[in-house]
Amino acid sequence: MREPAHIRFRALSLVWLAFLAGCGISGSQKNLPRVIVLGVDGMDPQFVQQHWSALPHLDRLRRQGSFKPLQTSTPPQSPVAWSTFITGMDPDGHGIYDFVHRDPKTYLPFSSMSKTEEPRHTLSLGPYLFPLSKGQVIALRRGKAFWQILAAHNIPVTMIRMPTNYPPLEAGKAIAGMGTPDLRGTFGTFTFYTDDPEEISRNVSGGRIVKVPMFQNRAVLQVEGPVNSLRKDHRSSSVGLTVDVDPHDPAARLAIGDSLAIVRQGEWSGWLRAEFPLIPGLASATGMFRVYAKQLHPRFELYTSPVNIDPEVPELPISAPSGYSREIARTTGPFYTQGIAEDTAAMRQGVFSLADYLAQSRLVFEDEHKLLRYSLANFREGLLFVYFSSIDQNSHMLWAKHVPELLETYRAVDAAIGDVMESAHGAELIVMSDHGFTTFDRAFNLNTWLWKNGYLALDGGPGEDDVPFARVDWSKTRAYAIGLNGLYVNLAGREKQGIVAPGAERQDLMRKIGEELIAFRDPTGGHQVVETVSSPEQSDVAPDLIVGYARAYRASWQTALGGVPPALVEDNTDAWVGDHCINAADVPGVLFSSGRVRAEDPQLKDVTVSLLRLFGIGPGQGMSGRDIL
Repeated sequence: MREPAHIRFRALSLVWLAFLAGCGISGSQKNLPRVIVLGVDGMDPQFVQQHWSALPHLDRLRRQGSFKPLQTSTPPQSPVAWSTFITGMDPDGHGIYDFVHRDPKTYLPFSSMSKTEEPRHTLSLGPYLFPLSKGQVIALRRGKAFWQILAAHNIPVTMIRMPTNYPPLEAGKAIAGMGTPDLRGTFGTFTFYTDDPEEISRNVSGGRIVKVPMFQNRAVLQVEGPVNSLRKDHRSSSVGLTVDVDPHDPAARLAIGDSLAIVRQGEWSGWLRAEFPLIPGLASATGMFRVYAKQLHPRFELYTSPVNIDPEVPELPISAPSGYSREIARTTGPFYTQGIAEDTAAMRQGVFSLADYLAQSRLVFEDEHKLLRYSLANFREGLLFVYFSSIDQNSHMLWAKHVPELLETYRAVDAAIGDVMESAHGAELIVMSDHGFTTFDRAFNLNTWLWKNGYLALDGGPGEDDVPFARVDWSKTRAYAIGLNGLYVNLAGREKQGIVAPGAERQDLMRKIGEELIAFRDPTGGHQVVETVSSPEQSDVAPDLIVGYARAYRASWQTALGGVPPALVEDNTDAWVGDHCINAADVPGVLFSSGRVRAEDPQLKDVTVSLLRLFGIGPGQGMSGRDIL
């Protein structure tokens, strides 16, 4: 097989490579480079530097190779930063600016990463709608991923849980990462069952609280599965989980379909498979979940994880090729497929204690570690990327308040890095993160600030409305905020009820808002709240302004969805104590390399270009990074 002339070895000139290619020497004979990239979400350079002695493998990697802070994206949000790394382009190129964007025609938020299109043609039969064409999930990121370029040049690539790679690109082998929903189509919905007489059934952020009766030490719990798209009423499917509690011993028997398990109080079950009926006797959807027996005596408190897509029987596209997840699961056993699997919501809602949360986080890490081990065992040449989520998610819950526990998370990742260093001799090793971390002490209600300064008009004053912008008077509103860093002009011709003229009026408004935000000081303490305000290229999805908050500040949760709470700035009393959605200069990521990093100020997009160069391939279209390795 004739190999192209772009595969290079560092010790050979491009002329010599061209000669080899012309002779038709195969890739296996050429011994393609072996490059391993470990993407460790949220690893912070300052935290690492403070704990070298506890992180011996990272310490050895930086002494034998290189370690540098890695400049992150603006804004420094995970889907934005990872999209920059994936494409080698800034957000204006790849089009991802936040976890959520807004629809200018409705002012409503939507996921920035992907959208689902229902089948266009259906057949109605009784209460059912049978699809006559396929629905599809469409990724919203623009640009070509670097591993698509590598695969097009016949470089073997394996991408394990790359964020925003859902559905996974058909290039090489891949397991989808951040952005992959649970089987219900959400980013993770837990259920907490309890017989507490003071509790009521209700929906909470990220989950459900369900009050259940116990009868003779038995409860039959309805586990909710996917919305039944085959029904006209789109009701949720469900299946019964029977729980028999031992009347004397704090233990319970779990039964669902053919799955049985015994759990003691304080224990986790393994994965339980469930078949959710869609059309009785004809169609069902397979999912899996884990159970945590928080308390069995004297109260009944049982947590069920979000229903994950089963990698052995995937109902949604989670791997490329489609059978790759099944291939892995048959060797390693089932694993978390939900994009962000650590259940921070359960801790924020008081369902998990800190110990409960850390136990669940370790289960996620163990699954990611076994995916790493499987990938290493099958890695021969080309590029292998493996992602770790635990440092990011645990930093959100532990930063500055639970340092020993966070250090244990870093130590676990460091040990995994040590596994790679021992088992992948001769491979180029890169360890990188998308951003770092800081404290989240005070929440800024940006829409409330816009209202107080006359940019956003309300029917009445601010309030705790459940519906975003429920009382906004768009005929008088010139600016509004949605997302964690985005601020939008109510622009005529773009927004449905826009009133600000394009051109000079828009520019003057943006300049004025930016100056006033930077000049604003927290009424409590007098600290600067906003450090930077920048403006990306104008488009239908891009914010007009990106707000870079100072350390210890961040947009409130209400701001992210368009809320206008009464307070202007308030203490963050949430269990979510650390964050990074601030001024990008304050939260760089890390870059470790077994080779020398030539730049003093490396950026995410530089790593992308350098990975291509390691295989003798030039930057793809639109890439603006440097070759630094």
